[in-house]
Amino acid sequence: MKRMILIIGLAAFGAGLPAQEAADSLLTGDVQTDSLFQALPEVMVEGERPVVKALPGRLEYDLPRMIAQKPIDNVYDALKELPGVVEMNGGLTLGARGVTVVLDGKVTNMSAGQLYSLLKSMPASRIERVEVMYNAPARYQVRGALINVRLRHRIGDPGSVQGEAFAKYDQRHEASFEERASLLYNGGKFSADFLYSHTHGESYNTTDKEARHWQEAEGEAYSVRNHERGHGRNHTHTFRLGADYRFAENHTLGFVYNGSYDTSHYNQYTTGTQTATTLGNQESWLHDGRLDYQVPFGLKAGVEFTWYHAPGSQRLASEMEETDMDFYTEDAQRINAWKFYVSQEHQLKHGWGLNYGVVYSTSVDNSYQRYSGNEGLPSDMDSRRREQTLNVYAGFSKSFGEDLSVDFSLAAERYRTPVWDEWSWYPNLTATYKPSASHIVQLSFSSDKRYPGYWAVQDAVSYLGGGYSEVQGNPLLKPSKDYDVRLVYVLKSKYIFSAWFSHTEDYATQTLYQSPERLVEIYRYLNFDFQRQAGIQASLPFKIKKWLDSRLTLIGVWTREKDADFYDMPFDRRIAYGMAVWNNTVTLSTRPDLRLTLNGFVRSKAHQGTYDLPASGNVDVALRYAFAGKNCILSVWCKDIFETAGIDPYIRIARQWVTNDYSCYRSVGLSFTWKFGGYQEKRREAVDTSRFK
Repeated sequence: MKRMILIIGLAAFGAGLPAQEAADSLLTGDVQTDSLFQALPEVMVEGERPVVKALPGRLEYDLPRMIAQKPIDNVYDALKELPGVVEMNGGLTLGARGVTVVLDGKVTNMSAGQLYSLLKSMPASRIERVEVMYNAPARYQVRGALINVRLRHRIGDPGSVQGEAFAKYDQRHEASFEERASLLYNGGKFSADFLYSHTHGESYNTTDKEARHWQEAEGEAYSVRNHERGHGRNHTHTFRLGADYRFAENHTLGFVYNGSYDTSHYNQYTTGTQTATTLGNQESWLHDGRLDYQVPFGLKAGVEFTWYHAPGSQRLASEMEETDMDFYTEDAQRINAWKFYVSQEHQLKHGWGLNYGVVYSTSVDNSYQRYSGNEGLPSDMDSRRREQTLNVYAGFSKSFGEDLSVDFSLAAERYRTPVWDEWSWYPNLTATYKPSASHIVQLSFSSDKRYPGYWAVQDAVSYLGGGYSEVQGNPLLKPSKDYDVRLVYVLKSKYIFSAWFSHTEDYATQTLYQSPERLVEIYRYLNFDFQRQAGIQASLPFKIKKWLDSRLTLIGVWTREKDADFYDMPFDRRIAYGMAVWNNTVTLSTRPDLRLTLNGFVRSKAHQGTYDLPASGNVDVALRYAFAGKNCILSVWCKDIFETAGIDPYIRIARQWVTNDYSCYRSVGLSFTWKFGGYQEKRREAVDTSRFK
């Protein structure tokens, strides 16, 4: 019935109202697996002035103009307005594959999770422009898809202080809040910026689990029916301080510090086949400092240090099928990481460019996990694991007039851990052809390697869902290798079409497996033989006079995942699925400045590893009111109006039989933004912490 309501809602509201974002995340209960699609883009065109233009190897978007009339208050949400950008399980993808986001072309040690937290805390008004690369050249020190956010730099202005204050309230099942302040100082050759953000609130969720768990020794299946109810509260403090000094044109010294402190507390109660109580606490600290130096003849050098510490504890007591658990555990992860780089670029005659460089990074992971309680618990883990990566690259670019440009690079990389020590080669090629002002064609080939998270490769065991679920580490987890071919066509600087094919060797994802020896389900990252994916996408914006700005995005994907040694049940799964997003912005009035947006999203049934993912979708609506010379903005919204965004994954392969029914709640909230001092801020890069715990 909910699906029917969703479809009716899309048909009734889609033609006349705007939309902010479509969210559709895949959760596996207490653990998060790799995602299915969450939020799709929104883009293009205001009047006849183009918002995208083709440059050698990249597409450049006027993102501030694209979001000017939308209720978007942070950089993360602004990036979801780019064509082809989709939110997957709390992260961003470009053209259905992972994408790296950097600020001002600088890549740091921060993980994706910490980077996203930073982007969500930064005002969208700091964006100057955005560069999108489906295939990043080696000189960016990133492989694969890249989004480079260029920040507003105000060096050279007379001394001035500008700023922005922001507050948000969001009511899902429980309430959450955010307060943010940002300042920018400009004085001659010196520029500095400061940001502080505080998010806090409570959360509530439920899970209804039904399983038929086969036990080999008894030759029968146990019926498991559990109801889990969880409640949590958290506080997150994010802060950054940046400074630039410009000695002369293209001669700058820059420093940036990013930090965060997070604390969360949760309790979970399980009833049904199992009776359990779980109490947990988690903290994390991040300190990241980076120094960059650039000289006029194309030389760049930099150093970065990252320190991350995340201690936690858990108290669990449970009873199930005559098995009792009663224990207390403590664990922690501490990461020390260094990164050094030197690069050189030359602009030669006749449209030639040359670039080369060296990047060296090293990290030490000090982690432990200690149990105390009844018998049969996992052994304590105490680990010190070092990783080293040496990357040497060279590349060239060539422009053949204004119609054709080519960018090629080749990188050699050595990856060394206590388990792996290997060299890999990464060729990348992008060709851009503009037969006329109305047509842009871009063809690219890229190769990439994705490394597992630090905690995923530790020999650790954690308990979830009252103890029925185990999360196991995998010290032998391999990095995955990805190869991607992609064709992008831009028509009249607003209609965007793309097609792609990718092949990923040793594709790694977290999966669920019901053990036939014990009454426990196991979550563990494993390497599949491969994942293959082919897809097409169309982004179609249109306008009706000055009152409606709309865009329809259609995506079709075929995917195949194969694993010949997945426990005792090898699989080879194929499926084709589709997604559609309809985004609309309606100008209700210009005086007062009042805009309404409505987003609709639907996705057909899909697969993810051994999971089957039912169809899902959502409808969001928001109202934005700007006043006081647009220095004050008030926004109100209701997201997932019909509570249809949640996915309830299930497994029906061989003797594996499990269904997880997750709670899903609509979100209602409001926010207020105040800008002062003619606020135009600048932005910097974030730290890559995606692999941290």
